[in-house]
Amino acid sequence: MVVEALEVDSLTNGEDQTRSENPTQGSKRRHGNSDVAVTCCTEGNSGDECSSGDMDWNPGFSSKKARVSREMTFEDIYNEDGLLVDDDEDDSDWEPVEKPVEVLKWCCTNCTMANPGSIVHCYICGEHKESGILRHGYFSSPFLKDSGLAEVESALEEKYGGLGSSSARSSTAVGFDERMLLHSEFEMKAHPHPERPDRLRAITASLATAGIFPGRCFPIAAREITKEELRMVHTSEHVEAVDLTSQLLYSYFTPDTYANEYSARAARLAAGLSADLASEIFSGHVKNGFALVRPPGHHAGIRHAMGFCLHNNAAVAVLAAQAAGAKKVLILDWDVHHGNGTQEIFEQNKSVLYISLHRHEGGNFYPGTGAADEVGTSGAEGYCVNIPWSRGGVGDNDYIFAFQQIVLPIASEFSPDFVIISAGFDAARGDPLGCCDVTPAGYSQMTRMLADLCGGKLLVILEGGYNLRSISSSATAVIKVLLGETLGCDLPVNTIPSRAGLRAVLDVLKIQMNFWASLATKHSTLLSEWEAYLPKDKKNRTRKRLGAPLWWKCGRKRLLYNLFSGRLTIKSRRC
Repeated sequence: MVVEALEVDSLTNGEDQTRSENPTQGSKRRHGNSDVAVTCCTEGNSGDECSSGDMDWNPGFSSKKARVSREMTFEDIYNEDGLLVDDDEDDSDWEPVEKPVEVLKWCCTNCTMANPGSIVHCYICGEHKESGILRHGYFSSPFLKDSGLAEVESALEEKYGGLGSSSARSSTAVGFDERMLLHSEFEMKAHPHPERPDRLRAITASLATAGIFPGRCFPIAAREITKEELRMVHTSEHVEAVDLTSQLLYSYFTPDTYANEYSARAARLAAGLSADLASEIFSGHVKNGFALVRPPGHHAGIRHAMGFCLHNNAAVAVLAAQAAGAKKVLILDWDVHHGNGTQEIFEQNKSVLYISLHRHEGGNFYPGTGAADEVGTSGAEGYCVNIPWSRGGVGDNDYIFAFQQIVLPIASEFSPDFVIISAGFDAARGDPLGCCDVTPAGYSQMTRMLADLCGGKLLVILEGGYNLRSISSSATAVIKVLLGETLGCDLPVNTIPSRAGLRAVLDVLKIQMNFWASLATKHSTLLSEWEAYLPKDKKNRTRKRLGAPLWWKCGRKRLLYNLFSGRLTIKSRRC
């Protein structure tokens, strides 16, 4: 990790937390200072020591008589009207100009969007300014102030026999440790970072309110993964770079991948919980499990941290499962962003099948990787399967259709011993970064489809997801499937995809049928069945779009009608 000194003000420029439109910036968010790769401030240094001398300069104009201590520019003169007034001018009639009234703002706890202080409901997601989502998860009303929900808690107490009841426990394990909440952006900005501790708080609040965890799930004791285990996935330089952050108040690997003094431990705990859950599940000590961890991991590659990720938790879990005896492992990544780090780690490994469904948009969606023709290298071609969506707004039908046509046929042919889901919930409805439309029912159905593989030996590892209501409801729905609950809102078996979704599936089938025999006839069959559903070619659509309205034919615009209809040709005249 290269460490550079940086002026303090440059660390506060990046208040816009929206997704970066240019994946080459290496950021999920757009920042005012995207040129800085890594920054840090050591403990004990004051803000003045981290700044240049000019950063402390404050003009502090209190009247028109203030003197200017630097050369004026036209911009200064325009912005500071009257700075050059002579000292001897009589200002006895001068009255100070009233300062503009600052509009108070509050950031929505649910989606982090800023709102005017005059309203009580977020104009983006409708969440109440004082919502109780961090106390009760998605069970709290988004439209009401936190009311305690005593009646909900008492009903759950009666239904499940009390939290921690041994009769309510199942063989589903959950890995969680409160020390992972200490990983947070050091400097509190006007717009909170989307990858924030509240993500875990909202999920655990939902699980506790539902009586699921603690209560019905088996807790796994947390341990910090060792450096030796991490070096089986990452380079020694990367492991040491992350470890170095524990000696710093704050640092940045990329403009939006932060670390504070507690981040290295949080990352080791997340990786350790993922590894231990994989071992426990494959060994048969528990049936399945959910790693409720952060920071996320699927963007962390062999030698780099990026995209909010420090260590690759899924990769560490794969090696732990293989150490316990697994021969073939499937990683299904449904995070809305492509897991470029996971693909890099296993793209030459035939014992690991990596399948990712993500927004791609021709490489214009972060991180820009994950095209359909990225299939693996060095003899492992076909063991990377990328299903890239060409637009946002993708919902349940497209995901389930892709599962039916691509994921399950390939997974069945691969026949894994162990399945890991890189479960980012940022494709969920209402997520501010993903902008897609997958519902908890959609996540439940995908989980159920994968649970039927390899005798149900399934580990779900939390990745992204930045709308607290969406992430908590989706994660709870997935854990209910792990517990064996049958939900009453299952999606229909025969789903109709969008045209863009169908095109993406056909493009992937055309490439992957070269590596998987089960797909040999599926592409042609699917093409013939859905040919009428596909969009027409661009030429035909353009010609139709330029056609004149039919009512022009008999009206005063019949000349234009004949011209647009191709019935009239205008010949040029030479002078």
